[in-house]
Amino acid sequence: MKPITYYWQSLNFVSLALAPISFLFCLLVSIRHFLYRIRLFKSNSSKLPVIVVGNIYIGGNGKTPFVIWLVEQLKEAGFKPGVVSRGYGAEEGNEKGAAWPRQVDLKQDILLFGDEPFLIHKTTMCPVIIDPIRSRAVEKIAQDTDCDIIISDDGLQHYAMSRFIEINITDAKRLYGNKLCLPAGPLRERLSRLSSVDYIVYNISREPLENSDKELDKNEFLMDYEVSNLEPLSVPSMDDEKQSMTLTDFKGKIVHAVAGIGAPESFFKLLQKHGINVIEHPFTDHYQYQPEDLVFDQPYPIIMTEKDAVKCQAFFKPGLLFEEPLTNVWFLPIKASVNSELTKKILKQLKEY
Repeated sequence: MKPITYYWQSLNFVSLALAPISFLFCLLVSIRHFLYRIRLFKSNSSKLPVIVVGNIYIGGNGKTPFVIWLVEQLKEAGFKPGVVSRGYGAEEGNEKGAAWPRQVDLKQDILLFGDEPFLIHKTTMCPVIIDPIRSRAVEKIAQDTDCDIIISDDGLQHYAMSRFIEINITDAKRLYGNKLCLPAGPLRERLSRLSSVDYIVYNISREPLENSDKELDKNEFLMDYEVSNLEPLSVPSMDDEKQSMTLTDFKGKIVHAVAGIGAPESFFKLLQKHGINVIEHPFTDHYQYQPEDLVFDQPYPIIMTEKDAVKCQAFFKPGLLFEEPLTNVWFLPIKASVNSELTKKILKQLKEY
């Protein structure tokens, strides 16, 4: 049986059959948004400017790499950014009422925070606070840190959190699917919602934007990925002097490719573009790995995403989970690349805050 997501890219019998439910979903979302706009529902204001990085298409579109890019841009401009996140997949905690909000700490278990907040903090070292109620996390950053600007990783539909700038990340391959709302399509809100965001960023890492020769609107930008050297996740063998490798080093070789992200096929295609023969091992987004997930019959090298690596790091501490440490396991860091003009526009807006 095909998953529901299979039917989201076109108008078909299944999507049309679900259209009445989608209409009701869109109506409820629109009413909720309207009630916030007329202030019948309260948005919690913040003394600091909040930039929301989100999307109307459900699932992975590249928000986390963009958030990391934006943090670095703001740092270079002299700001002290902090990040708030839902913390998807984070454990609830033991003490009711004391679990949230929670600040990411690299010395603690990643399960307390979720993979994306952990990766953002590990990469940028800026304060990252998670809370299902993002407005509460915003208040925590404002009160307990010296941050002067806040970035929300996701939360475009979290209207209880006030915001100064909205940025929608769109996957250039999928765009907006069949343009229907859930469950008949992939959209969290109507397509018309995009008219109210400040910027639209198209993630072209998987595929060039359709009609790419067409001039973009002044508030539309492209985002691609730059790949770095592969870093070892496992304990290196005694005769292995290399601390990193390039994708070219694996050209023509067979590898196990592991990806538990929103679009794992994009990672597999990236490796294939570099001439690597891939045995695909896709996992669901935010998947919580177990050691046995990385034990394969064929002794080929393993390459995974950096997001997966932060969850698997503990498996490779000597003497913990394997009698003999696994070797030849690598992760591929990626870095978002966006036109600097977007930075200029954002900084100009912040001067007017």
